[in-house]
Amino acid sequence: MYRLLIVDDEPHIIDGVSRIINWSDYNIKDIRAAYSFQEAVTVAFAFRPHIILTDVKIGKDWGFELIEALSRANLDTHYIMMSGYDDFDLVRKSLLAGARDYLLKPIDKEKLRAIVERIITVDLHGTLPSTEKSEEIDPVLGVPLSSLSKLTNKVLLIVKSAYNENISLRYVADLFQMNSVYIGQAFLKETHMKFSEYLLAYRMHIAYDLIRTTDEKISYIARRVGYQHLNYFYSLFRNYYNMSPRDLRSTPDEEEEDEVS
Repeated sequence: MYRLLIVDDEPHIIDGVSRIINWSDYNIKDIRAAYSFQEAVTVAFAFRPHIILTDVKIGKDWGFELIEALSRANLDTHYIMMSGYDDFDLVRKSLLAGARDYLLKPIDKEKLRAIVERIITVDLHGTLPSTEKSEEIDPVLGVPLSSLSKLTNKVLLIVKSAYNENISLRYVADLFQMNSVYIGQAFLKETHMKFSEYLLAYRMHIAYDLIRTTDEKISYIARRVGYQHLNYFYSLFRNYYNMSPRDLRSTPDEEEEDEVS
């Protein structure tokens, strides 16, 4: 049986998280709550949770500071950060502190399920009922995230959190304070893709989905996935999908102003 600690300074958030999924499906039957940084520390040491789901901001304190404090004390637990802030710097600090993943509020229950399943199967070496298991599949690699190493999962999370930023393998390596050559080789060996190839593929995947499912201008979508120059985006998209962004649109005339020569 696994133990869960939920940390947030808003009682209704804790109540909602405790009900969002059926925790007993994952053999999590002992759930405690903490409403402040100090209470979280006290409860964590007495309760010894296998998983801590904490808000990024707990009153005047930060969730990543809680993770750092508990990690320094060698508390054997796994952390999930939740936040109302879509801030890459907070994602970075949470990952460096040791968070397993980062969820934006309102919490997507399917994403939460996938993360909990990954922690139980990969980190805790547990098992799940086969009827309940639903693996989170990486959209580019086409493999379950639970089949990938912790390092690769962290690199993928950086990409998925900041694909619209000017990120590179060296930047990721600096975040983890690791050698970029080592990370690049490890990533290539496991995924059979260079970091730059995966970043491009993920950006194209997001752009393709946005073009098909939204009415946003293609120029806006290009910027949203990290490309400030529309011509360059068109060139990459054509090479990747063998069609232009306009060709993908069911009503291309609406995008006439975005067409490039």
